[in-house]
Amino acid sequence: MRRLSVLKEETQSWQELKRKADDLADLLNLSLKEGDVSLTSEIRSEIDQLASHLEKLEFQLLLSGEYDQRDALLAIYAGAGGTESQDWAEMLLRMYLRWAEKHHYQADLLDTSPGEEAGIKSVMLEVKGSYAYGYLKSEHGVHRLVRLSPFDADHARHTSFALVEVLPQVEQEVEVKIDPGDLKVETFRSSGPGGQHMQKTSTAVRLTHLPTGLVVSCQSQRSQHQNKEIALRILKARLLELERDKRAVERAKLKGERLTAAWGNQIRSYVLHPYKMVKDHRTGYETSNATAVLGGELDELINAYLHSQPEKETQR
Repeated sequence: MRRLSVLKEETQSWQELKRKADDLADLLNLSLKEGDVSLTSEIRSEIDQLASHLEKLEFQLLLSGEYDQRDALLAIYAGAGGTESQDWAEMLLRMYLRWAEKHHYQADLLDTSPGEEAGIKSVMLEVKGSYAYGYLKSEHGVHRLVRLSPFDADHARHTSFALVEVLPQVEQEVEVKIDPGDLKVETFRSSGPGGQHMQKTSTAVRLTHLPTGLVVSCQSQRSQHQNKEIALRILKARLLELERDKRAVERAKLKGERLTAAWGNQIRSYVLHPYKMVKDHRTGYETSNATAVLGGELDELINAYLHSQPEKETQR
């Protein structure tokens, strides 16, 4: 029913656009016949608005993937490098939280593993909103940072890496079914902030899917039941992604393509020294305003990626 509602909304937008275009065409013909210059000027303004609306609708066509309309689960993992990479992972988390805020998406932290000195080892973020996954899927891959280290006594230049993983939220029970017998459920005390209740009782939950070995945990809620529900949602999303990866491998074998490991697939570099630049290696898009990008201004990077995908499909 949700899918049907979205499709109706999309078709109604195009039908409304066509109706306005037809009305403007009739009005323009009338204006030309009567020689009404003032009316022609008003029509030109409305045509500009119509063109802007058309551009937005055309861009939405780029978000026509099977799961693009869904909420997203975004995970960040610090790479090798200790405190440097853990601080970089936290910078990325801040960047995505600010991006979500700018777009009025709801962003909730589901699970966080803090670093020893600073930053985070890993974090799981749930982003809720229309087309959240469609936009954020462009962020999946390895992100590289080059900067003068704030943790190095010599203030030397360091390169850090972090892996961003983006999954679509599973919405229907029929998509992924989990046999309770395939689950190992463990509870433990929350390690994060949350008051005495969370730290004195075993509210955090860790789930292990025995057939695949997948492990997920959640400690963001005050009750064990809520944490288990969220952990199940994350596990289902990972199982769905695992199934999609299997299908992609099979398609790649048929096409004779080689697949590279996700961790080795560096998608974007953020350089803060000796100059400032953010470059997406998949699209070639780059900007010198690295501060704005790290402040959540990701739209140009995301748009460049989405526009590049239809071209790649055509080339294949």
